[in-house]
Amino acid sequence: MAGRPMLASMFVAGGLQSLRRPEDVAPAAEPIVRPVADRVAVLPDRTEQLVRLSGAVQVAGGVMLGLGRCPRLAALALAATLVPTTLAAHRYWEAEDPSDRAQQRVHFLKNLSMMGGLLIAADDTGSAPSLLWRGRHAAQDLRHDANLAHRSTRIAARPAAAAGGIRAKLDSCRTGR
Repeated sequence: MAGRPMLASMFVAGGLQSLRRPEDVAPAAEPIVRPVADRVAVLPDRTEQLVRLSGAVQVAGGVMLGLGRCPRLAALALAATLVPTTLAAHRYWEAEDPSDRAQQRVHFLKNLSMMGGLLIAADDTGSAPSLLWRGRHAAQDLRHDANLAHRSTRIAARPAAAAGGIRAKLDSCRTGR
């Protein structure tokens, strides 16, 4: 399938650029990166480091998605990097020049479309049942098996109960009670 490598190519190229020259992207990323980095202690403090980290995730996720290795996880990782990238780089609502605003809107919508493609890829099970489907059907099978065992036990217990009742009647006849 050529769709995944085509979708992945943009992330590999963009991720490599972020790895090589994070200073090109850092000024635009700063308004988004700073509040997130202040709240999440495990993230690096410097914007350039976070841009590099995002670029590394994009390269790794893009390669994995393109090769079909853990494609669902790769697509989710790429989608996670796309949110701050889009919000930082394509803030069309802040652009004052009409042509710049229109261009940024196009890029914003392009990224939104790519996000949709990634979410479709993340949801694609490749014709295999999803974990949710498997879990639901396993639970149904367990309920069915438990119901079957319950009915079998009740059916098997009837002759024993009947025999016990007959025995009790015989014992009462012998003892005269």
